[in-house]
Amino acid sequence: MTATSYVQGLAGRLETRLTLPSTPKVGQVAVVCHPHPLFGGTMDNKVITTLIRAFKDANIPVVSFNFRGVGASEGVHDHANGEVDDVLAVIEWSLAQTQATELYLAGFSFGSYVAASAVSRLSPLPVHLRQLFLIAPPVHHYPMAGLSFPVNTLIVQGDADEVVPADDVFAWAAQQHLHLVRFEGCSHFFHGRLPELRQSILDNLV
Repeated sequence: MTATSYVQGLAGRLETRLTLPSTPKVGQVAVVCHPHPLFGGTMDNKVITTLIRAFKDANIPVVSFNFRGVGASEGVHDHANGEVDDVLAVIEWSLAQTQATELYLAGFSFGSYVAASAVSRLSPLPVHLRQLFLIAPPVHHYPMAGLSFPVNTLIVQGDADEVVPADDVFAWAAQQHLHLVRFEGCSHFFHGRLPELRQSILDNLV
């Protein structure tokens, strides 16, 4: 079951979608963050819908949403600053909707930077971050070196990425001592590899 709602954020209402598995796990919820709004990124992106499918297949309720200024979400793009406020508002709403106490947080490209940036601001919320998933994180473009990452962070990166320099991601992940899944010959948008991406998320859930 999937239902659309509107969550109040600091810049206005955010278009939000809750997908419930037929037998949802009690106490858990996943929130996923879409790629760059100025380059066509929305919660309907194929990588995002693949992440949603993976969490649903694991019986975890999953919430997707459009950042400010995208789709029916109000506000204007804020270059990954206000977008952190957006995801925090959606997480808080997600906890209230599902009574979850454990959070899976995931993002693709731009969304992975926003998700990672939100980690340090989760402490006021009554939730434990169970796992962070960063898909093709744009380490070359955003200051990810200054962020802190939970032990159970998983990086997924294609080595033929035409948007994010794969070698930069590999070096950064090694420096941070983060677990990385490398997709050989895979592009930024995981063309032809989405079933593998879904399986990789399922295989690495903790």
